[in-house]
Amino acid sequence: MKNTITSLIIATAVVAVPVQADTLLGLYVGAQAWNMDTKGGFSNDASLTEFDFDTETKASFYAALEHPIPFVPNIKVRRTALDTMGDIILTSEFTFNGEIFSTDTPLNTEVDMTNTDFILYYELFDNDLISFDFGINGKYIDGEIFVQDSSDTTNFAREEFSGVVPMVYSRLYVGLPFTGLGVYAEGSFLSIDDHTLSDYEVALTYEFVDNLAVDMSLQLGYRATVLELDDLDNIYSDLEFSGAFAGIEVHF
Repeated sequence: MKNTITSLIIATAVVAVPVQADTLLGLYVGAQAWNMDTKGGFSNDASLTEFDFDTETKASFYAALEHPIPFVPNIKVRRTALDTMGDIILTSEFTFNGEIFSTDTPLNTEVDMTNTDFILYYELFDNDLISFDFGINGKYIDGEIFVQDSSDTTNFAREEFSGVVPMVYSRLYVGLPFTGLGVYAEGSFLSIDDHTLSDYEVALTYEFVDNLAVDMSLQLGYRATVLELDDLDNIYSDLEFSGAFAGIEVHF
């Protein structure tokens, strides 16, 4: 996997020869509230068990640093909570971390998971109306899954997992002149090492503060994250987290 990340960095740098960097150092800080609906399931093998998950409101925070140094990528770090709870009445036997849950068992689950994105990117095009970024994302997935027989609380299982999956990253922003309004699409995608992941969002923005000291924008959009993991620390999954979000971004 380290070789894959290195190859992506080299490829990105080659593509980005005509980079147009910001003329000034810029710091972007943002926060979002995400009304997250979860679908899918997980297991310790390729035979997944799907749960009925709750809808949760979760937080996402990010910070990005942009600079005028040619060929050196900008950096963005983003952390998103993906905690959720669910339940199911099993229609077949389910084994998790060595514990066996028989057919017709009412089973509860708690998924405690976070995604942390470490993004290196170049501004391939950047002006007041249009900007396009391209780079790589090392998505660090860190989680713990707990399952319990709701009719017998002594029968439960717990498993922790973590790992980094390299992804391709891009972002396109288009502004509407003289309105303060804009729209952007941002995402990371990749299918590699038997994992298939996507994480994208589209949003309408409104810049309500614009001066030499600080810019502030509101965001309203939709985000979807799909995690198809194939033996990441003994975890297999096909989980989709999706829903509307509202956020704010500050640019210093």
